[in-house]
Amino acid sequence: MKTDLSALVTLMLGIVLLTGTGTLAAPQPTKTLTDPKGCHLAPFQSLSPEELQAFRRAKDALEDTLLQKAWNCNARLFPRTRDLRQLQVWERPVALEAELALTLQVLGAMTEPSLESVLDRPLHTLHHIHSKVQACVPSQPTGRPQPRGRLQRWLQRLQEAPHKESQSCLEASVTLNLIRLLIWDLRCVARGALCV
Repeated sequence: MKTDLSALVTLMLGIVLLTGTGTLAAPQPTKTLTDPKGCHLAPFQSLSPEELQAFRRAKDALEDTLLQKAWNCNARLFPRTRDLRQLQVWERPVALEAELALTLQVLGAMTEPSLESVLDRPLHTLHHIHSKVQACVPSQPTGRPQPRGRLQRWLQRLQEAPHKESQSCLEASVTLNLIRLLIWDLRCVARGALCV
């Protein structure tokens, strides 16, 4: 018994000394794509009723503005068949980040004076969400594989939209997608692998 205790103490002392000198590193938790350092999206699984109400008011005001414009769009920028669940978990924040970037670009470029006050709070919230989602997007080039397949097509469509579509069509697409972005897409990315 004394020999076993002595061997155990010697072994523990050796581990403590090796760990303290850096020769034997303690295992570090792996950085996963669904929860990288700084990626904290859990609070966005549901927005507060006040935030959602502000977005609904903004959407209504945007729709009223669009009704006064003559716009005719050939294709849907955000097709109804598009579903983030069709993507791998690591691809979802990438798609959402691109969607948010375009939404901010389009809404930020709107010059209607009547929209300024109604868009102020939603734009502030969208900027905040966008910064949090950016922290969840793996860095290039070694952090993640290159986008392929469905993700590549979605990203390409969003990147080309400002060059192919009129400002009115962009505004209409972003407006019609706004609530879906907040209630479905953001929630799905915030849930990570639980969004199935």
